[in-house]
Amino acid sequence: MTEKSNDTPKSEDPGAAEPPASAAGSPVTSPFDSPTQQMPKPDMSKGVPRTDDELGLDPDEDIPLAAAPPAGDPAADPPTENFSYASIPPAGAAGAGGAAAAGAAAGGAGGAAAASARLQRRPRETRRGTLDLGLLVLRLTIGGAFLYHGLQKLAGWFHGPGLDGTKAMMETGGWDHPSLATALVVAGEVGGGALLVLGLATPLAAGAVLATILDAWLWKQGMIPGFQFNNGVKTGVEYETILAGAAVAILLTGPGRLSLDRGRGWSTRPAYGSFLVLVLAVAAAIGTWWFLHGGNPLTGIGPW
Repeated sequence: MTEKSNDTPKSEDPGAAEPPASAAGSPVTSPFDSPTQQMPKPDMSKGVPRTDDELGLDPDEDIPLAAAPPAGDPAADPPTENFSYASIPPAGAAGAGGAAAAGAAAGGAGGAAAASARLQRRPRETRRGTLDLGLLVLRLTIGGAFLYHGLQKLAGWFHGPGLDGTKAMMETGGWDHPSLATALVVAGEVGGGALLVLGLATPLAAGAVLATILDAWLWKQGMIPGFQFNNGVKTGVEYETILAGAAVAILLTGPGRLSLDRGRGWSTRPAYGSFLVLVLAVAAAIGTWWFLHGGNPLTGIGPW
């Protein structure tokens, strides 16, 4: 019998694993063994686009913000921190989840950039063009008309009746207290008209001329039964209707920047305060008519 040799192979430890082999039979190596050979080399021959024209972008086009990821998708949940100003998005989880998180971060950065671009263009919307000039012309026209008629009643200018003639006109017109009625109409026309021309305390000025012209509308409308819109100079209310509408327009739009109220908020952006003044002006006109004249000026117009 031959004795078995107790010598073991000197090559390797029996418990050591053999190195994996590739499909071609050569052992798989790590990219760190030879980085310059394993990693792809970038093509630096082509120039990197740097301008909007080279990228094919329109700087005036509004780019919509990135759509929000669907709810319940943990891989598409947006990051809790704001990485809009990071040059490199944060790394997500490994695998598909990491790629989805990186894509969501990149989309958020792009959406923030688009929103910032829109904010930079937004100041162009505040340009008013000829709006302030148009409001100035409107104020001068309406305020000048009221001031003209007020000076006729106050000082007798422009072939006007003066205070005595205005008081007699109010008395024959059915007003119970002609002196008080004369004082109110003169204050509304002279004071309100002058303030409108200057663009000073415009909500109060427009409210004063509106209340005054509404009482004049009710007075002329109630002279004879029926609708008196264009039934002659004495009873027609067409002129008063135009003045009332213009006063409401100034009250709701403001005097514009070409006025003494240019530093006030109501000069360019009137809000609920101007609407409140409008309601008070209408209420003041109705109350003045009710206590100083009375009667239904709409008799013969409708079923009332």
